[in-house]
Amino acid sequence: MALKKYFPVFVLPTLLAFIIAFAVPFILGLFLSFTEFTTVVDAQWVGIANYVRAFSNDDFLNALWFTVKFTVVSVITINVIAFALASLLTKGLKGTNLFRTVFFMPNLIGGIVLGYIWQLIINGVLQFFDVTITYDPKYGFWGLVILMNWQLIGYMMVIYIAGIQNIPTDLQDASKVDGANRWQTLRNVTIPLVMPSITICLFLTITNSFKLFDQNLALTAGAPSKQTAMLALDIYNTFYGRIGWEGVGQAKAVIFFVIVAIISFAQLAMTRKREVEQ
Repeated sequence: MALKKYFPVFVLPTLLAFIIAFAVPFILGLFLSFTEFTTVVDAQWVGIANYVRAFSNDDFLNALWFTVKFTVVSVITINVIAFALASLLTKGLKGTNLFRTVFFMPNLIGGIVLGYIWQLIINGVLQFFDVTITYDPKYGFWGLVILMNWQLIGYMMVIYIAGIQNIPTDLQDASKVDGANRWQTLRNVTIPLVMPSITICLFLTITNSFKLFDQNLALTAGAPSKQTAMLALDIYNTFYGRIGWEGVGQAKAVIFFVIVAIISFAQLAMTRKREVEQ
């Protein structure tokens, strides 16, 4: 009873922080996306004109398509490799703890630093072909994929290890007794029982891939000719690189938020349903 009595007191600070730091800026940003403005006080209502200009902007459409392709490739490669490493490192191999630490460490490096490190590495390889990472968009694309994999595989691997270690050993032993091979055990026992981990890892990789900014800015800065700019970088360039496009930049930000929210919630709904079924 005492907890219920003082519940509002404990909730109030968090609720106020949420309203001030998220709800109010979001509502204000949504309003500004329908206006032309240089500051909040001089906003002039223009309706959906900013959204029309956003979808008519080739840079934005290219960034959207580039981000979608990058996300699909990154999500698949990161989760497949992370799951494979997690399966390997739960077999009781010597030095497992050392490998876990080494694989996880890249996640601790800041995005800007990581971008410049990989720019030096990739350009060091490409110099033998007399090109740089900004010579062709495909170099920037695969450079970002490699960077993202290197940064997140260890993080996802730790989550998958936790899920695999929670699988009762008697279920795996029972599948072997029943004559199931490794693939059948993986498909019918391991994967269904680690679905909570898969849900978390898919959510993290999808959202992190869509929101990638620091690494994109440091690795290619959108070059050549903004062809490797992802959505977050394109929105940044719209806000701070084009005078009179502040409202369009805000509209792009709202579109960005809606896309990420829809895809993330759809993924959560599908994978959580799979958890319930199992």
